[in-house]
Amino acid sequence: MLTNLHVKNLVLIDEAEVEFGPGLNILTGETGAGKSILIGSINAALGKKISREMIRTGETSALVELVFETENPHVLELLKEMDLEAEEGQVIISRKITGSRSVCRINGEACNISQVKALASLLLDIHGQHEHQSLLYPDRQIAILDAFAGTEAATAKGEVRALYQEWKNVRKELSAYELDEEARKREAAFLTFEINEIDQAELKEGEDEALETAYRKMGHAKKIAESLQTVYAITGYGAENSAGEQVGRAIRELQQAAVYDDALSGPSQTLSDIDGLLNDFNREISAYLSELTFSEEKRLDEINRLKAKYGKTMEEIAAYREEQQKKLEKLENFESCRAALQEQLQKTEQKLDAAAHNLSKIRRNYAKRLETQIIEGLRDLNFLHVAFEISFEKTKSYTENGTDAVEFLISTNPGEAIRPLAKVVSGGELSRIMLAIKTILADRDETETLIFDEIDTGISGRTAQKVSEKMAQIGQRHQVICITHLPQIAAMADSHFEIEKNVEENETVTSIHPLSEEDSVRELARMLGGAKITDSVLANASEMKELAQVQKSARLK
Repeated sequence: MLTNLHVKNLVLIDEAEVEFGPGLNILTGETGAGKSILIGSINAALGKKISREMIRTGETSALVELVFETENPHVLELLKEMDLEAEEGQVIISRKITGSRSVCRINGEACNISQVKALASLLLDIHGQHEHQSLLYPDRQIAILDAFAGTEAATAKGEVRALYQEWKNVRKELSAYELDEEARKREAAFLTFEINEIDQAELKEGEDEALETAYRKMGHAKKIAESLQTVYAITGYGAENSAGEQVGRAIRELQQAAVYDDALSGPSQTLSDIDGLLNDFNREISAYLSELTFSEEKRLDEINRLKAKYGKTMEEIAAYREEQQKKLEKLENFESCRAALQEQLQKTEQKLDAAAHNLSKIRRNYAKRLETQIIEGLRDLNFLHVAFEISFEKTKSYTENGTDAVEFLISTNPGEAIRPLAKVVSGGELSRIMLAIKTILADRDETETLIFDEIDTGISGRTAQKVSEKMAQIGQRHQVICITHLPQIAAMADSHFEIEKNVEENETVTSIHPLSEEDSVRELARMLGGAKITDSVLANASEMKELAQVQKSARLK
């Protein structure tokens, strides 16, 4: 659940921190106090696009931080995939917004928006006016039915999705065989030309690197030659003062002296060895200079031309050649390959059709149960003469959802024909229908935190009382955070928070703080009686609070 919300420098909020509890958390406040900022800040932390104008005037950055405690295994598994850990099930999501960019973090590690959104979808469900409207779309309606059908539908849908992908891939591959004979001949000729061009080059592994190295060396050939010629002149033979000539002269002098003293034969031999080494050295230098030419420029040009056409490396060229060879073989065996693919497509389509039929059967079975439960839930929410059906039609083609087109149909008045949801209900009715569905799905939904904004749009009186009971019912199995302007709903709170707007030092500041039991009653009185709170209004508010707690204890256990 969401245990803590910290907001700093966002719109009218200087700095605010809220600690939410389990069950039903209610937030109330005067119109314009900034209740929408709370949902806006949570949405901002969870990756929703946010304008730099949301940063509080005079500040350079804003911060929103959410702290969750969770036991949901799917959350822990996703964190593991992201190489993140949740110590004792704690997840901290933060977002810092500056004038030019924003930085998101999960448990202190920088991450991208898509990662935050993926994690947020498992941690909480924000249900506002937009979500009410989403109920009008067929895709949302079939998703609700599938959620109600649970693991049975999920398993069947997974099989359909896998077979649909296979079916699509085979169709795509088969589309490549839609060529006339002339086009096939042209394609085969082109493939043969490319394969032959690569084969005739007789490329060898590592050849290009060796040639590139030699070519780079030749780029400095002049400097190398000049240096080696100087070295040869210093160490070689022929020049009057070269090392070779000087060593030769020294050997002759030493040999003449050694005639008179055998002790000089050793140094004479050493000098002769030096002379031999110097000769070897000079022969190597001479050979290097004679080979300091590059005769493979034409070969290197040919290899680079093939690289420009078929791949950046020798390995890529070889891989390209193999790919073209496979295409050529398919063309050479065109009819048999096409027949094999057609057979594969037929078999895959049969499996897909059977899986889609099975999924549809599961959905239709659960649809009857969902219809009954939605009707009961709507009657609890003061739809006294409601009729509700889930209609099925077959799609024109296969989809990853199978072959079902689902639509919710409703009639809210006696004698009125049943029609699609979008053509019948008002905004207030739509919010109640969604609430009924949320209540039904509460047992199956693993999302621990549900946030409701504007759930009480367009309702009052007895209907408001019914809605409050439903909210409390959901609060038994989930953490619920609800922004409301109705005292009937606020009276059901397990934790009650007030959002206030005040002027401090000529600046408008929104604050959020928890209410004691006594303060909660006073806030209910304000919601009941407006600006003037009399003793009778306070008594009424206190009685409403007590009755709400009695109802929760009696009805919801």
